[in-house]
Amino acid sequence: MDIEAFFEEMPFADLLGVDVTEAADGHAEGYLEMREDLSWNADRLMAHGGVTFTLADTVGGAALVSEVDQPVPTIDMRIDYLDAGTGDLRAEADVVRVGGDVGTVDVEVFAVEDDTLVADARGVYKTG
Repeated sequence: MDIEAFFEEMPFADLLGVDVTEAADGHAEGYLEMREDLSWNADRLMAHGGVTFTLADTVGGAALVSEVDQPVPTIDMRIDYLDAGTGDLRAEADVVRVGGDVGTVDVEVFAVEDDTLVADARGVYKTG
């Protein structure tokens, strides 16, 4: 499976501007350029929680796809928002477990500008 092409062609991720920059051996990284229409605040550029969640979910899925070589629908994702995402965001994901039916991935989302940890997530995806 061509992981990069798969995620480049995902309409919702494309709409938001999520870019999976690396996906191999159970690890993935991604990037999102923050823009006004993704902000929840009209006066200050601050990522809407759904934007941060989508970045984490997409990059988490990419990490698992790199292990199982097939699409992995999200079963559940838990996210803790730790700081405001006031600029471009990057995410790093690592597979915790790959099973016959489900896989688990840990994801961290950082502010690109200063490496502040913006969110911490754990996703569960269907693998079988």
